[in-house]
Amino acid sequence: MSHADVHRAGDAPARVDLKEGETYCWCACGRSGTQPFCDGSHQGTGLDPVVFVARKSETVALCCCKQTGTAPLCDGSHNKR
Repeated sequence: MSHADVHRAGDAPARVDLKEGETYCWCACGRSGTQPFCDGSHQGTGLDPVVFVARKSETVALCCCKQTGTAPLCDGSHNKR
C-alpha cells in the first residue's frame, strides 16, 4: 500500500513532559500544526499517528524529523541530514 510523503516537521526533537497512564498520539506524517502531536492532518495520506500510553511520568524527546527508528522517541536521525 502506498502513502503520501512524510514531511520533516523540525530539525530537533521536542522535549515533552508525559504523565503516567495518559494516552498520546504522535504525528508520524509531519503535517500536524500541533507538533509533535497529531491534529488529524494525516487524513487521506495513508499514514497514521503512533498512539501510545506513558508508562511513567517523565520528560522525553519526541522525534520531529519523522525519520526515527524508535518512534515516537528521537534516536538522533535528525543529525544524519
